[in-house]
Amino acid sequence: MNILLVSPATPDTFWSFRHALPLLRRKSAFPPLGLLTVAAMLPAHWRLKLVDMDVRSLEDADIDWADWVMLSGMIIHTESCRIVAARCAARKKPVIAGGPLFTTGHEQFPEIPHFVCGEAEDVMPGLVADMIHGGVRDRYESPQRPDVTRTPAPRWDLVRFRDYAMAPVQFSRGCPFDCEFCDIPVMYGRTPRVKTTRQVLHELDMLVDAGWRESIFVVDDNFIGHKTKAKALLRAMIAWRKRRGVRIPFVTEASLNLVDDQELLQLMVAAGFKQVFVGIETPLSESLVECGKIQNADRDLVAAVKTMQNAGLQVMGGFIVGFDSDQPNIFERQWAFIQETGIVVAMVGLLNALPKTRLFSRLSTEGRILRQTTGNNLDAVLNFATRIDRDVLLDGYRALVKRLYAPKPYYRRVTTFLREYRPQRPRTRPTHGNVSAFVRSLWILGVRSRGRFAYWKFLVQSLLRRPRAFTEAMSLAILGHHFRRVAESL
Repeated sequence: MNILLVSPATPDTFWSFRHALPLLRRKSAFPPLGLLTVAAMLPAHWRLKLVDMDVRSLEDADIDWADWVMLSGMIIHTESCRIVAARCAARKKPVIAGGPLFTTGHEQFPEIPHFVCGEAEDVMPGLVADMIHGGVRDRYESPQRPDVTRTPAPRWDLVRFRDYAMAPVQFSRGCPFDCEFCDIPVMYGRTPRVKTTRQVLHELDMLVDAGWRESIFVVDDNFIGHKTKAKALLRAMIAWRKRRGVRIPFVTEASLNLVDDQELLQLMVAAGFKQVFVGIETPLSESLVECGKIQNADRDLVAAVKTMQNAGLQVMGGFIVGFDSDQPNIFERQWAFIQETGIVVAMVGLLNALPKTRLFSRLSTEGRILRQTTGNNLDAVLNFATRIDRDVLLDGYRALVKRLYAPKPYYRRVTTFLREYRPQRPRTRPTHGNVSAFVRSLWILGVRSRGRFAYWKFLVQSLLRRPRAFTEAMSLAILGHHFRRVAESL
């Protein structure tokens, strides 16, 4: 049987890294881990083809080749998924759709005949049997959450690693917290389920054996959701790095209570973690209480960020404007906090009510839902009636993002971060990709860019004052080029 797995095209967003990827000579940030994992659940003798539309276009010949098309995406991929579904329908090829977009919003896609809602592991045997014998049902959904210790390793043979900037690995699913706006508890639950240490090390070995030496993104919703098992994995990763002789940097997402456990923080750094994305959301305590962000409330947020930076982690922060508690000064408060803490990668977004979240439920009850969210902040679309004036919110959001990523304040923020940054051993060496990207940045950022004077000043100061962190400084300069281009489009 011929199975075509399609990952839809990602529009231009902060997370697409589209403007930085050419400097890295990569086509996409990372491969579609979900589809590659589903591929590993299909019969080994079936013929599989993966088309990642962030890497190459989907051709009619690809669709014609397939007996079945498997499509997966997130909310931000809605438009691309509709186009793919329409093309498949026109060529009379049946589609089975799954992933976050369809788990919480499959009702919006009457043009797609079959869905896998929720996690796939427990329903795949039945789906495969129905595909073989006929009679594929409209919808498959397990009443329970799967045991991820039985999840197979991804089918890495279906992708070309040279197309991607990072490689994804998953350790756990779920998050113990219940923030009102977050859909993770809906999709994956509040009890983190974790893979075994052996599973994770096997997946890391697969990547290293395939020649991968760039960054690895541990794509967990909250890497420290189960602290005891996270520590066990980290200790094993430290030994693995020594045994394999690699200095691959790791990136992940974690909750802010990471700073409450110094042992955990030190283990992460020793295991090679260089960056961590943290949902800070807002410096306004009233808004933290409003959205149920209990892990952030009643603590010194500036000190928490600096604790992680001092330990050797670059903090990437998620921020939100549009809470009911927000006042017109929220934009200045967000700006001051981000600049003071030196959070270089500050992802500021408009609050939107995602399907089936507690926020969506509350706002529906209050009669405030206006439309479905697009999942893309660049659309600057609000899907609910806000307490703060809509025009004030939209104008303030756009101005804040443009201000954050203008050259001078951006490089000033990098400098603030580097003052606090205390990288610990084992250090990561610059890769060939790092070096070649830096050389290309000299032309793109140092000659063509309107911020070229600020770039050269930053480059020289970084080289003279913080030479040990020069690789990090230049990597952030390249990322800043992408963020600036995106901000200018708002």
